[in-house]
Amino acid sequence: MLTCPRTEPSVDVRAVDVTSPAMSRSTTLSEGEIFEILANGRRRETLRHLTETRDGAVTLRSLAIAIATAESGQSPPPPPVRESVWSSLHQTHLPKLDELGIVRYDSDSGTVTMCDSAPEIDTHMEVFVWNGLSWSELYLALGIGSLLAVLAVLLEAPFVGSADPILGVSISLAMFAVAAAAQLWPNRLDMLRMLRRS
Repeated sequence: MLTCPRTEPSVDVRAVDVTSPAMSRSTTLSEGEIFEILANGRRRETLRHLTETRDGAVTLRSLAIAIATAESGQSPPPPPVRESVWSSLHQTHLPKLDELGIVRYDSDSGTVTMCDSAPEIDTHMEVFVWNGLSWSELYLALGIGSLLAVLAVLLEAPFVGSADPILGVSISLAMFAVAAAAQLWPNRLDMLRMLRRS
């Protein structure tokens, strides 16, 4: 990953108050900026795709194809979808991510490279399991489902009344263990990859 300083939009120096808070902008992202980045699906997919690549660098073309494939569910993606994705990445999303120091986008060569500040964003991305379902919602559903299953066994409900309560508890604990492993394992792999690169 690259160390990418944030780039500020070009301004007329004569018209700027150098004592203003905007001129002493921090290199870390504010929570509002992080949520603004993650509010857009194509930016999320860009960051996800870059995180999953070996060296954190891709071409704009391959990135557009990967995102268009995910959006359309077709491989190869239809040309209008691919062109729409390419255009929005080139004109809007990649310049925004570059300005914030998340990626380095070279529009001349068409390369996109992940920057060191990307893990700051990745921390917020891991909140969601899939399709907007958060980990806390998944754990809540597992907890309620487990409680209902154990109660059904204890109250000898039809179809499950003859089962051993220990079996119900064991299955519930196993589901929690699988969910926790699914949440933590990808993060550990990313940390190992980052350590190997440095």
